[in-house]
Amino acid sequence: MKRIKFLGCPIDSATMVETVGAIKSRILNELFTQHVVVNVAKIVNMKNDSELSKSVTDCDIINIDGMGVVWGARLLGHEVPERVAGVDLFHQLNDMAEREGFPVFFLGATEDVVQRTAEVMQAKHPNLNIAGFHHGYFWDDEKSLVKRVRDSGAKLMFVAITSPKKENFINKWRDELGVDFVMGVGGTFDVVAGKVNRAPKWMQDNGLEWFYRIVQEPRRMWKRYAITNSKFAWLLCKAKWEQKVRRKAST
Repeated sequence: MKRIKFLGCPIDSATMVETVGAIKSRILNELFTQHVVVNVAKIVNMKNDSELSKSVTDCDIINIDGMGVVWGARLLGHEVPERVAGVDLFHQLNDMAEREGFPVFFLGATEDVVQRTAEVMQAKHPNLNIAGFHHGYFWDDEKSLVKRVRDSGAKLMFVAITSPKKENFINKWRDELGVDFVMGVGGTFDVVAGKVNRAPKWMQDNGLEWFYRIVQEPRRMWKRYAITNSKFAWLLCKAKWEQKVRRKAST
C-alpha cells in the first residue's frame, strides 16, 4: 500500500482487496494493527483537535471512507484507486475472520444494538467465533472493559463509538487490549442491526451519504455537515492554490 499525505493527514492509497490482504498478513504475522478510516469531517476536525490528530496519525493503516476525500485527493494529484468504506470493510473482515478462524469482539452502541449486531453477524457467518460483545457506555470503568476484551481471546476488535471518542479510546488502550487488530466502525452496528438505513448505492457512489444522513436526522446532522463541508472546501481550495503557486515558482 502506498501512503500519501492529504491536507496534512497521512492516508493509505489502497483498494479493499489490498487492505483486507494487508490486515490478514499482519494478523498472521502477529503484528498489531491500529486501523482508522477518515472522511471529510474527521480531516477537518483533526485541524483543531490535537488528540484526535495523534490518534489518527498513530494508526498503522489509514483508509479513505468518504468520497469527498477521494475526489479531493485526486484533485491534488494523488492516485487513489477507490474508497474503502468502514462499513464495507467491517463485513469483509468478518468474512475473512470466519474463514481464518480469528475470534472477534464487538464493542459499542447500545446494549440492544450490539447484541442484535452479534446475532445478525452470527446468522450471516455461522462459523464466526464471536469472542464477546459489550455496549459503548463503559466510561466509568474503562480498565474492566479492556480486561474483558483481553481475556476474551479476540484477535479482531470493532469499536462502534462516535468520533473522536473511539479513536482516542483505541489509541489510549492499544497496548493493553490483547487483540491483533482494532478498528473504529462508527455507526456500523446501527446499520447492521437495522436501526438505521444506509444510503442507496447510487448515493454512496456519488458522495451523497452525508445528504442521506441529513434527511434521516435533520436536526442533528445539518449543522455538522454544513460546517465541516464548508471548511473542507476552503482547505481544499487553499491547498490547490498553494500547489499552483509552487509549480509556477519552480518554472
